Amino acid sequence: MPFPRNNGIPLDLNWLKTARVNKSAVERRTATLGTRRSVKKDWQAAWLLRAISCMDLTTLSGDDTPGNVIRLCGKARQPVREDLLEAMGMGNKNLHVGAVCVYHNLVPIAVECLKGSEIPVAAVSTGFPAGQISLDQKLEEIQKSVQAGAKEIDIVISRAHVLRGDWQALYDEVKLFRQSCGDAHMKSILETGELVTLSNVMKASYVCMMAGSDFIKTSTGKAAVNATLPVSLVMVRAIREYLEATGFKVGFKPAGGIQKAKQAIEWLILMKEELGNEWLTPELFRFGASSLLADIERQLEHFVTGRYSATYRHPMA
Repeated sequence: MPFPRNNGIPLDLNWLKTARVNKSAVERRTATLGTRRSVKKDWQAAWLLRAISCMDLTTLSGDDTPGNVIRLCGKARQPVREDLLEAMGMGNKNLHVGAVCVYHNLVPIAVECLKGSEIPVAAVSTGFPAGQISLDQKLEEIQKSVQAGAKEIDIVISRAHVLRGDWQALYDEVKLFRQSCGDAHMKSILETGELVTLSNVMKASYVCMMAGSDFIKTSTGKAAVNATLPVSLVMVRAIREYLEATGFKVGFKPAGGIQKAKQAIEWLILMKEELGNEWLTPELFRFGASSLLADIERQLEHFVTGRYSATYRHPMA
Protein backbone atom coordinates (compact mmCIF):
# COMPACT_ATOMS: atom_id res chain seq x y z
CA MET A 1 0.00 0.00 0.00
CA PRO A 2 1.61 3.31 -1.07
CA PHE A 3 -0.11 5.32 1.65
CA PRO A 4 0.96 5.43 5.31
CA ARG A 5 -1.03 2.90 7.31
CA ASN A 6 -3.68 4.11 9.69
CA ASN A 7 -1.97 4.09 13.07
CA GLY A 8 -5.17 4.99 14.85
CA ILE A 9 -5.74 7.62 17.54
CA PRO A 10 -6.93 7.52 21.15
CA LEU A 11 -10.66 6.91 21.50
CA ASP A 12 -12.44 10.28 21.37
CA LEU A 13 -16.04 9.91 22.51
CA ASN A 14 -16.81 13.50 21.47
CA TRP A 15 -16.93 12.24 17.87
CA LEU A 16 -19.74 9.90 18.85
CA LYS A 17 -21.67 12.45 20.91
CA THR A 18 -21.92 14.78 17.93
CA ALA A 19 -22.57 12.08 15.29
CA ARG A 20 -25.87 12.67 13.50
CA VAL A 21 -27.29 11.05 10.38
CA ASN A 22 -30.20 12.47 8.40
CA LYS A 23 -31.65 9.25 7.01
CA SER A 24 -33.97 10.87 4.47
CA ALA A 25 -31.15 13.06 3.13
CA VAL A 26 -28.87 10.00 2.84
CA GLU A 27 -31.55 8.11 0.92
CA ARG A 28 -32.20 11.07 -1.41
CA ARG A 29 -28.49 11.40 -2.14
CA THR A 30 -27.94 7.73 -2.93
CA ALA A 31 -31.08 7.56 -5.06
CA THR A 32 -29.35 9.83 -7.58
CA LEU A 33 -26.34 7.55 -8.10
CA GLY A 34 -26.38 6.02 -11.54
CA THR A 35 -29.16 8.33 -12.68
CA ARG A 36 -27.50 11.76 -12.91
CA ARG A 37 -24.37 10.38 -14.54
CA SER A 38 -24.55 7.80 -17.33
CA VAL A 39 -21.45 5.78 -18.24
CA LYS A 40 -21.60 4.25 -21.73
CA LYS A 41 -19.51 2.42 -24.32
CA ASP A 42 -15.73 2.89 -23.98
CA TRP A 43 -16.09 4.65 -20.64
CA GLN A 44 -18.29 1.88 -19.27
CA ALA A 45 -15.75 -0.76 -20.31
CA ALA A 46 -12.96 1.23 -18.64
CA TRP A 47 -14.93 1.55 -15.41
CA LEU A 48 -15.67 -2.18 -15.40
CA LEU A 49 -12.01 -3.02 -15.88
CA ARG A 50 -11.24 -0.75 -12.93
CA ALA A 51 -13.89 -2.57 -10.87
CA ILE A 52 -12.11 -5.87 -11.55
CA SER A 53 -8.81 -4.49 -10.28
CA CYS A 54 -10.57 -3.44 -7.06
CA MET A 55 -12.20 -6.81 -6.43
CA ASP A 56 -11.56 -9.17 -3.54
CA LEU A 57 -12.42 -12.39 -5.36
CA THR A 58 -14.04 -14.44 -2.64
CA THR A 59 -15.09 -17.97 -1.75
CA LEU A 60 -16.58 -18.36 1.71
CA SER A 61 -18.83 -21.40 1.50
CA GLY A 62 -19.23 -24.35 3.80
CA ASP A 63 -18.30 -26.69 0.94
CA ASP A 64 -15.05 -24.90 0.01
CA THR A 65 -12.30 -27.32 -0.95
CA PRO A 66 -8.66 -26.85 -1.96
CA GLY A 67 -9.78 -27.47 -5.55
CA ASN A 68 -12.24 -24.56 -5.39
CA VAL A 69 -9.55 -22.26 -4.10
CA ILE A 70 -7.05 -23.36 -6.75
CA ARG A 71 -9.54 -22.63 -9.53
CA LEU A 72 -10.49 -19.29 -7.97
CA CYS A 73 -6.84 -18.25 -7.83
CA GLY A 74 -6.52 -19.09 -11.52
CA LYS A 75 -9.46 -16.79 -12.20
CA ALA A 76 -7.87 -14.09 -10.03
CA ARG A 77 -4.74 -14.16 -12.20
CA GLN A 78 -6.74 -14.12 -15.45
CA PRO A 79 -10.12 -12.54 -14.60
CA VAL A 80 -11.13 -11.84 -18.21
CA ARG A 81 -10.66 -14.03 -21.27
CA GLU A 82 -7.50 -13.22 -23.16
CA ASP A 83 -9.28 -12.67 -26.48
CA LEU A 84 -11.51 -10.00 -24.90
CA LEU A 85 -8.55 -8.23 -23.34
CA GLU A 86 -6.68 -8.26 -26.65
CA ALA A 87 -9.69 -6.75 -28.42
CA MET A 88 -9.74 -3.92 -25.86
CA GLY A 89 -6.00 -3.26 -26.09
CA MET A 90 -5.50 -4.63 -22.56
CA GLY A 91 -3.65 -7.83 -23.41
CA ASN A 92 -0.32 -6.68 -21.96
CA LYS A 93 -1.66 -4.76 -18.95
CA ASN A 94 -1.49 -7.60 -16.42
CA LEU A 95 -5.06 -7.11 -15.28
CA HIS A 96 -5.80 -9.00 -12.08
CA VAL A 97 -8.07 -8.71 -9.06
CA GLY A 98 -7.17 -6.86 -5.87
CA ALA A 99 -6.98 -9.95 -3.63
CA VAL A 100 -8.30 -13.46 -3.09
CA CYS A 101 -10.34 -13.85 0.09
CA VAL A 102 -10.75 -17.25 1.78
CA TYR A 103 -11.31 -18.86 5.16
CA HIS A 104 -8.15 -18.84 7.26
CA ASN A 105 -7.66 -22.62 7.04
CA LEU A 106 -7.36 -22.33 3.25
CA VAL A 107 -4.81 -19.52 3.29
CA PRO A 108 -1.81 -21.83 2.60
CA ILE A 109 -3.51 -23.19 -0.55
CA ALA A 110 -4.20 -19.68 -1.88
CA VAL A 111 -0.72 -18.42 -1.00
CA GLU A 112 0.87 -21.28 -2.92
CA CYS A 113 -1.38 -20.76 -5.95
CA LEU A 114 -0.67 -17.04 -6.11
CA LYS A 115 3.08 -17.34 -5.65
CA GLY A 116 4.92 -15.08 -8.07
CA SER A 117 1.94 -12.79 -8.59
CA GLU A 118 1.14 -9.40 -7.07
CA ILE A 119 -2.17 -10.67 -5.69
CA PRO A 120 -2.35 -10.81 -1.88
CA VAL A 121 -4.36 -13.35 0.08
CA ALA A 122 -7.00 -12.02 2.46
CA ALA A 123 -8.30 -14.21 5.28
CA VAL A 124 -11.58 -13.81 7.13
CA SER A 125 -10.96 -14.25 10.80
CA THR A 126 -12.16 -13.67 14.39
CA GLY A 127 -14.97 -16.19 14.20
CA PHE A 128 -16.34 -15.06 10.82
CA PRO A 129 -19.21 -14.41 10.22
CA ALA A 130 -20.87 -14.16 13.66
CA GLY A 131 -17.81 -13.42 15.76
CA GLN A 132 -19.23 -15.52 18.60
CA ILE A 133 -16.00 -17.06 19.88
CA SER A 134 -13.68 -16.01 22.67
CA LEU A 135 -11.26 -13.11 22.29
CA ASP A 136 -8.29 -15.46 22.69
CA GLN A 137 -9.58 -17.62 19.84
CA LYS A 138 -10.06 -14.56 17.65
CA LEU A 139 -6.51 -13.37 18.23
CA GLU A 140 -5.16 -16.85 17.58
CA GLU A 141 -7.02 -17.06 14.26
CA ILE A 142 -5.49 -13.77 13.13
CA GLN A 143 -1.99 -14.81 14.09
CA LYS A 144 -2.27 -18.18 12.36
CA SER A 145 -3.53 -16.56 9.14
CA VAL A 146 -0.67 -14.08 9.15
CA GLN A 147 1.84 -16.87 9.81
CA ALA A 148 0.35 -18.81 6.88
CA GLY A 149 1.02 -15.88 4.54
CA ALA A 150 -2.16 -13.76 4.54
CA LYS A 151 -1.32 -10.15 3.77
CA GLU A 152 -4.79 -8.87 4.63
CA ILE A 153 -7.11 -9.85 7.48
CA ASP A 154 -10.88 -9.23 7.38
CA ILE A 155 -12.02 -9.20 11.00
CA VAL A 156 -15.59 -9.10 12.30
CA ILE A 157 -16.43 -6.81 15.18
CA SER A 158 -18.57 -7.87 18.11
CA ARG A 159 -21.86 -6.27 17.17
CA ALA A 160 -23.07 -6.47 20.78
CA HIS A 161 -20.57 -3.73 21.72
CA VAL A 162 -22.26 -1.41 19.23
CA LEU A 163 -25.80 -2.33 20.22
CA ARG A 164 -24.98 -1.73 23.92
CA GLY A 165 -23.12 1.49 23.14
CA ASP A 166 -19.96 0.11 24.75
CA TRP A 167 -17.55 2.01 22.53
CA GLN A 168 -14.56 1.50 24.79
CA ALA A 169 -14.97 -2.28 24.51
CA LEU A 170 -15.23 -2.04 20.71
CA TYR A 171 -12.16 0.18 20.52
CA ASP A 172 -10.11 -2.11 22.77
CA GLU A 173 -11.13 -5.20 20.79
CA VAL A 174 -10.31 -3.76 17.38
CA LYS A 175 -7.02 -2.35 18.67
CA LEU A 176 -6.00 -5.83 19.83
CA PHE A 177 -6.94 -7.23 16.43
CA ARG A 178 -4.79 -4.58 14.75
CA GLN A 179 -1.82 -5.47 16.93
CA SER A 180 -2.23 -9.17 16.13
CA CYS A 181 -2.26 -8.40 12.39
CA GLY A 182 1.29 -7.08 12.52
CA ASP A 183 2.28 -6.02 9.01
CA ALA A 184 -0.91 -7.43 7.48
CA HIS A 185 -3.56 -4.88 6.59
CA MET A 186 -6.79 -5.09 8.56
CA LYS A 187 -10.31 -4.64 7.25
CA SER A 188 -12.98 -4.28 9.95
CA ILE A 189 -16.37 -5.76 9.02
CA LEU A 190 -19.19 -3.88 10.74
CA GLU A 191 -22.03 -6.18 9.57
CA THR A 192 -24.16 -3.08 9.08
CA GLY A 193 -27.38 -5.02 8.56
CA GLU A 194 -27.25 -5.97 12.25
CA LEU A 195 -26.41 -2.50 13.63
CA VAL A 196 -30.06 -1.29 13.39
CA THR A 197 -29.45 2.41 12.67
CA LEU A 198 -27.30 4.54 10.37
CA SER A 199 -26.15 6.42 13.45
CA ASN A 200 -24.71 3.19 14.86
CA VAL A 201 -22.99 2.57 11.51
CA MET A 202 -21.34 5.98 11.64
CA LYS A 203 -20.22 5.60 15.26
CA ALA A 204 -18.85 2.09 14.68
CA SER A 205 -16.97 3.39 11.63
CA TYR A 206 -15.36 6.14 13.71
CA VAL A 207 -14.33 3.75 16.49
CA CYS A 208 -12.85 1.15 14.14
CA MET A 209 -10.80 3.81 12.39
CA MET A 210 -9.62 5.27 15.69
CA ALA A 211 -8.49 1.76 16.68
CA GLY A 212 -6.32 1.47 13.56
CA SER A 213 -8.43 -0.19 10.85
CA ASP A 214 -6.87 0.14 7.39
CA PHE A 215 -10.28 -0.51 5.77
CA ILE A 216 -13.85 -0.48 7.01
CA LYS A 217 -16.14 -3.02 5.37
CA THR A 218 -19.92 -3.14 5.28
CA SER A 219 -20.80 -6.79 5.64
CA THR A 220 -19.86 -10.43 5.77
CA GLY A 221 -22.21 -11.31 2.92
CA LYS A 222 -23.90 -13.79 5.27
CA ALA A 223 -26.54 -11.50 6.81
CA ALA A 224 -30.10 -10.86 5.63
CA VAL A 225 -29.11 -7.31 4.60
CA ASN A 226 -25.63 -6.66 3.25
CA ALA A 227 -24.05 -3.74 1.37
CA THR A 228 -26.42 -0.91 0.51
CA LEU A 229 -25.71 2.51 -0.94
CA PRO A 230 -27.14 4.46 2.06
CA VAL A 231 -24.93 2.55 4.50
CA SER A 232 -21.95 3.01 2.17
CA LEU A 233 -22.52 6.77 1.96
CA VAL A 234 -22.50 7.05 5.76
CA MET A 235 -19.27 5.03 5.97
CA VAL A 236 -17.40 6.91 3.23
CA ARG A 237 -18.34 10.25 4.77
CA ALA A 238 -16.97 8.98 8.08
CA ILE A 239 -13.76 8.11 6.20
CA ARG A 240 -13.63 11.64 4.81
CA GLU A 241 -14.08 13.19 8.26
CA TYR A 242 -11.39 10.92 9.71
CA LEU A 243 -8.99 11.96 6.93
CA GLU A 244 -9.66 15.64 7.59
CA ALA A 245 -9.05 15.18 11.32
CA THR A 246 -6.02 12.85 11.26
CA GLY A 247 -4.48 12.87 7.78
CA PHE A 248 -4.85 9.08 7.49
CA LYS A 249 -6.50 7.56 4.41
CA VAL A 250 -8.75 4.62 5.27
CA GLY A 251 -10.08 2.25 2.62
CA PHE A 252 -13.65 1.12 2.06
CA LYS A 253 -15.03 -2.28 1.09
CA PRO A 254 -18.71 -2.94 0.30
CA ALA A 255 -19.51 -6.66 0.37
CA GLY A 256 -22.54 -8.87 -0.05
CA GLY A 257 -25.27 -8.60 -2.68
CA ILE A 258 -23.22 -6.73 -5.32
CA GLN A 259 -23.75 -9.07 -8.25
CA LYS A 260 -24.25 -6.90 -11.34
CA ALA A 261 -21.90 -4.71 -13.35
CA LYS A 262 -24.36 -1.82 -13.08
CA GLN A 263 -24.13 -1.97 -9.28
CA ALA A 264 -20.34 -1.91 -9.43
CA ILE A 265 -20.44 1.32 -11.42
CA GLU A 266 -22.82 2.88 -8.87
CA TRP A 267 -20.33 2.20 -6.09
CA LEU A 268 -17.43 3.52 -8.16
CA ILE A 269 -19.40 6.72 -8.81
CA LEU A 270 -20.07 7.02 -5.08
CA MET A 271 -16.35 6.76 -4.31
CA LYS A 272 -15.38 9.25 -7.03
CA GLU A 273 -17.96 11.83 -6.00
CA GLU A 274 -17.47 11.52 -2.24
CA LEU A 275 -13.74 10.80 -1.86
CA GLY A 276 -12.15 11.49 -5.25
CA ASN A 277 -10.15 9.53 -7.81
CA GLU A 278 -7.58 8.45 -5.22
CA TRP A 279 -10.17 6.04 -3.81
CA LEU A 280 -10.68 4.36 -7.20
CA THR A 281 -7.67 2.12 -6.60
CA PRO A 282 -7.28 -1.29 -4.92
CA GLU A 283 -5.15 0.38 -2.24
CA LEU A 284 -8.23 2.21 -0.93
CA PHE A 285 -11.28 0.49 -2.41
CA ARG A 286 -12.36 -3.13 -2.76
CA PHE A 287 -15.51 -5.00 -3.70
CA GLY A 288 -16.22 -8.18 -1.78
CA ALA A 289 -17.39 -10.25 -4.71
CA SER A 290 -17.82 -13.64 -6.27
CA SER A 291 -20.59 -13.66 -8.88
CA LEU A 292 -19.95 -9.99 -9.76
CA LEU A 293 -16.94 -10.87 -11.88
CA ALA A 294 -18.97 -13.20 -14.10
CA ASP A 295 -21.46 -10.43 -14.94
CA ILE A 296 -18.70 -7.91 -15.60
CA GLU A 297 -16.96 -10.31 -17.98
CA ARG A 298 -20.29 -10.89 -19.72
CA GLN A 299 -20.77 -7.13 -20.17
CA LEU A 300 -17.24 -6.78 -21.54
CA GLU A 301 -17.93 -9.54 -24.07
CA HIS A 302 -21.01 -7.60 -25.19
CA PHE A 303 -18.86 -4.47 -25.53
CA VAL A 304 -16.40 -6.34 -27.79
CA THR A 305 -18.79 -8.48 -29.84
CA GLY A 306 -22.16 -6.73 -29.59
CA ARG A 307 -23.73 -9.96 -28.31
CA TYR A 308 -24.66 -11.17 -24.85
CA SER A 309 -23.46 -14.65 -23.96
CA ALA A 310 -24.97 -17.11 -21.51
CA THR A 311 -23.79 -16.73 -17.93
CA TYR A 312 -22.40 -20.28 -17.88
CA ARG A 313 -19.75 -19.16 -20.41
CA HIS A 314 -18.12 -17.15 -17.62
CA PRO A 315 -17.56 -19.63 -14.77
CA MET A 316 -15.98 -18.40 -11.55
CA ALA A 317 -14.12 -21.59 -10.75
